[in-house]
Amino acid sequence: MLEKALKGSPRYWGTLAGLFLVMCLGAGFWLYQLSNGLVITGMGRDVSWGFYIAQFTYLVGVAASAVMLVLPYYFHHYKEFAKMIVLGEFLAIAAVIMCMTFIVVDLGQPQRMLNVMLDPTPHSMMFWDMAVLFGYLVLNVVVGWTSLQAFKNDMVPPAWVKFLAYVSVIWAFSIHTVTAFLYAGLPGRHYFLTAIMAARFLASAFCSGPAILLLLVLLVRRLTGFDPGKKAINRLAVIIAYAMCVNIFFFLLELFTAFYSNMPGHIAPISYLFTGLDGHTLMVPFMWTAAVLGLGCLIFLIPSSVRERTPALVLGLLMLVIASWLDKGLGLLIGGFTPTPFETVTTYFPTVPEFMVSLMVFALGGMVLTVLWKIAIEVRVEVEGSNLSMVPPTE
Repeated sequence: MLEKALKGSPRYWGTLAGLFLVMCLGAGFWLYQLSNGLVITGMGRDVSWGFYIAQFTYLVGVAASAVMLVLPYYFHHYKEFAKMIVLGEFLAIAAVIMCMTFIVVDLGQPQRMLNVMLDPTPHSMMFWDMAVLFGYLVLNVVVGWTSLQAFKNDMVPPAWVKFLAYVSVIWAFSIHTVTAFLYAGLPGRHYFLTAIMAARFLASAFCSGPAILLLLVLLVRRLTGFDPGKKAINRLAVIIAYAMCVNIFFFLLELFTAFYSNMPGHIAPISYLFTGLDGHTLMVPFMWTAAVLGLGCLIFLIPSSVRERTPALVLGLLMLVIASWLDKGLGLLIGGFTPTPFETVTTYFPTVPEFMVSLMVFALGGMVLTVLWKIAIEVRVEVEGSNLSMVPPTE
């Protein structure tokens, strides 16, 4: 099946070329970082985790979101997800690769990652995070590729594939739970020190990840005519809507705990994010944008009469992705490190080199995803006797 990645339309090669150019541009900034150190970033003594770790955290959620397809398909035999299941697993592969790459660029010197493998420390959450991420990557590669190969040859996948799919469901919960423990295990950071951090991570993952998947599927349907089925799209949209409701509910629990109990350590980070603290208001517009978009997206996702219209669905999904990224890919980490243990405010915001290096990582993930999805879609179209250039179905 790999040969399908080596031939394609000008649009396919143009997409890969564009992503490669972005990756090369970002690689130049990464070389600059290797030469000068992490001093070129906005990180320092008071904010030791920055934009790289924030994106790592968000993408772990995107990787874990594949379970929202795997669980209904394998556990409950919901065959409507048949056309999307491999796409979800391949998205997880691209997301995990980006996660690992963000860890590498955050270390400053790549050789430092060898310390985790050559000198393992089981009491370290980072050690277990690396272990579960690598395991999840292997599971999705094996299950996704073997299932696609079996479909191509018109065969039933081996029984062990279904067993590994079951394992991947549990593993998906573990990768984001361990990532949450990285945060919740920091007793000096009150915004992270909450028993429901793992639950919040999973809730946000199960709405934002499938939302990104569904947006990409709708884009592919528009560009190629590959249709995963209206029922599958609507069902996944329902899952996303309810997961977002749970995500918002968990955040409201945090607000109640902090303000009703009048706990200064928990109030300060939230105040910094939404109203500013000691005159520092950099994050206020971002967080209120996240709040408005997060609540507003439910208007488009909950009512079935609205959700089943493609333009409204796309708008709602875009609002959800932006809101979840502003909250989890920016606000969570910055809020957790503010104020410092000395009760001062150290303003952090990503620098241009940080943005560009992050673009490099996203471009790498985009290339991996483009190649994998092309293979998956062409195999299914070939087997079903369809035509990728067919006119996209109308609503």
